[in-house]
Amino acid sequence: MLVRLLYVSRAKDGVGPEEIQSIVRTSKSHNPPQGITGVLCCTGNGLFVQVLEGGRAAVNQVYNKIVADPRHYDVQLLAYEETTERRFTGWSMGQVNLARANPSLLLKYSETTALDPYSMSGKVVLALFEELACTAAVVGP
Repeated sequence: MLVRLLYVSRAKDGVGPEEIQSIVRTSKSHNPPQGITGVLCCTGNGLFVQVLEGGRAAVNQVYNKIVADPRHYDVQLLAYEETTERRFTGWSMGQVNLARANPSLLLKYSETTALDPYSMSGKVVLALFEELACTAAVVGP
């Protein structure tokens, strides 16, 4: 059974671009053998937003590791659903580049042009990520 999980968290002080690239590299190497696909977004104000897709057991196992990761806090599950198909099949872990996103696209889904997933529903954040993937704002294999 395929599931899709979406969560948001806040980076702890000291988590910079190098650490984020390390997270992405690790995900890209560990996710394919587990059948996990997804997208990660790290905002300029220290938020992580991530979608994970795959088998229920594998996604749950990865999410449990994420929740225990000391590099972030305030982890909140925004959406968890069974699905018949993946939406982010092209990425073992794609990375959203918000600098490539048109501000009007963010405004389409939220109150301002700043991404604040804590104030958005999981359904809306997922729709935004799908559109970002279609507009080439998601980078990486």
